[in-house]
Amino acid sequence: MTVLAVKKRNSKIATLLLLVGAAYCLLPVIWVLIASSKSASELFSTFTLSPSSHLVDNLADLSGYRDGLYWRWMANTALYAGVGAAVSTLVSAMSGFALAKFEFPGKGFVFNVILAGVLVPGVILAIPQYLLLAKLGLTNTYWAVLLPSFISPYGIYLARIFAAAAVPTEILEASRIDGAGAWRTFVRVVMPMMRTGLVTVFLFQFVAIWNNFMLPYIMLGDDKLYPLTVGLNGLLNQGASQPSMYTAVVTGALVSIVPLIALFLTLQRYWQVDLAAGGVKA
Repeated sequence: MTVLAVKKRNSKIATLLLLVGAAYCLLPVIWVLIASSKSASELFSTFTLSPSSHLVDNLADLSGYRDGLYWRWMANTALYAGVGAAVSTLVSAMSGFALAKFEFPGKGFVFNVILAGVLVPGVILAIPQYLLLAKLGLTNTYWAVLLPSFISPYGIYLARIFAAAAVPTEILEASRIDGAGAWRTFVRVVMPMMRTGLVTVFLFQFVAIWNNFMLPYIMLGDDKLYPLTVGLNGLLNQGASQPSMYTAVVTGALVSIVPLIALFLTLQRYWQVDLAAGGVKA
């Protein structure tokens, strides 16, 4: 067998594996889309992948639930994810840059602690965070969800790696010689160079906060403060006594993924531009 034939065979195998992975990831989304088009009576009585024509009615019922409470949950989720991811990205950028380009006592220890934090599941910290915020009287408020999201060990780790690779020390020295202060150098020089990495950090953190369930479930008691994950869970629990709620949950889940898809497509464009620009500069 020639080398070309082996390459073609490996290429076909890789393509097949990618198609299987794509199908595995897309099938639940397709199911949610189809299920959202069914009425409550059709949801469990018709073929799984058989679409219907009740999507508009389901959206209207979802919007009308308790005077549009679902859209309040959507706004809360956008607030938690947007503000939390933006602040977390800024904190990660400053922390990662400092760890990559500055020397200070205990630097290695700090970085090791951050690496250890990456390995700790967030659910383990939920109870200690609740007890701490309860002492401060911040539970059942927006701050109870926002404050824990401002620090991301994984985001700091990514920012540190990217700052070490993307920010030349010579440029920092030139900026200092020109009289720029530390903050001005960071904003005007460092952040533009780290943009690709910061977009990645923002996306990871945004998706993590958007999909977070345990932390707001523990922290919040007022359903008007709920994000989508906790709100839809409440609707699901009502399904035993009100089967129509199952349709609302499925429709709400469909609507909830639309902002994530839009965000990913938007940020993917920035990734492509930055990678192309980096290749030209190199």
